[in-house]
Amino acid sequence: MRDPRIQQLAQQVVHYSVNLQKGEKLLIENTGLQQELVSAIVEEAYKAEGLPFVSLKEPKVQRSLLQNADEEQMNVLAEHEASLMKQMDAYITIRSGDNISELADVPAEGMKLYNQTVGQKVHREWRVPHTKWCVLRFPNESMAQLANMSTEGFEDFYFNVCTLDYEKMSNAMDALVKRMEQTDKVRITGPNTDLQFSIDGIPNVKCAGNLNIPDGEVYTAPVKDSVNGTIHYNTPSPYNGFTYEDVKLTFKDGKIIDATANDTERINKIFDTDEGARYVGEFAIGLNPYIQHPMKDILFDEKIDGSFHFTPGQCYDEAPNGNNSAIHWDMVMIQRPEYGGGEIYFDDVLIRKDGRFVVPDLEVLNPENLK
Repeated sequence: MRDPRIQQLAQQVVHYSVNLQKGEKLLIENTGLQQELVSAIVEEAYKAEGLPFVSLKEPKVQRSLLQNADEEQMNVLAEHEASLMKQMDAYITIRSGDNISELADVPAEGMKLYNQTVGQKVHREWRVPHTKWCVLRFPNESMAQLANMSTEGFEDFYFNVCTLDYEKMSNAMDALVKRMEQTDKVRITGPNTDLQFSIDGIPNVKCAGNLNIPDGEVYTAPVKDSVNGTIHYNTPSPYNGFTYEDVKLTFKDGKIIDATANDTERINKIFDTDEGARYVGEFAIGLNPYIQHPMKDILFDEKIDGSFHFTPGQCYDEAPNGNNSAIHWDMVMIQRPEYGGGEIYFDDVLIRKDGRFVVPDLEVLNPENLK
């Protein structure tokens, strides 16, 4: 018998997140087969009188494919997947698998080719700007282990996070969007961190269950050449199958001029992918009340209560700052006291301290008010 929470989640992503309408085509892409959720989403798509399509991928097979990939091959793959994506009105992807490090030993050139072809032509150039899309995970033993939780405990956590009242969250975010629209200068301080930049003139976007599940962030982008100072991220950051820790970036006039980590050589190769990889494409404030600690999964970690993420690489079309890159790397810093604390200032006004909003109009976004 299917867990009723799976059907509830399927209902939410089909009818709320992508708001599928009669006659619209929906591509459901599942990396690591989660048959019950895929089937439930198909059923909900039919209830909406939509037309569902399913694409199944397997991480171990993907690793084998990318081990010796060449440019011609990846371009053909990108053209094939883009031709299907261009026929879709909506896209839901369920990313799963038993090992987050499955791609860790794929040669850097193979991952770079994949990001510059499939990642760019299918997703950044078409799926993101032209479809209604939603990205989500599905709970399994591997995710529970990363979260240091039992499988059953993690499942309960997952469904609490993914099925909270996102409409309530969306309404509460309006005050933060209004403040950000009126802000020029942002300053962020914390342990080994003192960062300044402008968000003047860049749109601000609230994310409350439409594009990602789980969700809970408001994002914009810094003016491209305005970033100066240093940030020392305090959460692990998986990228292309390798987990980076102790990442410290120094900026001058928008550009990363120094980058260190647990593998400094490897991280600098990523930032050398293209010119835009050393500039920042997104600044976002995370505020999901149920997500308290990192679990090496960016869909969860970037929404951590009391966090923000500062993202080297490609900007979003909804909040453009002119930065283009094959990279978009959400790196997270948590500012709650147990992670070292920290402050966010808008035009020299302290708006959040140690992860809690301290101005009256934003207190509605503190965790006790969102649950």
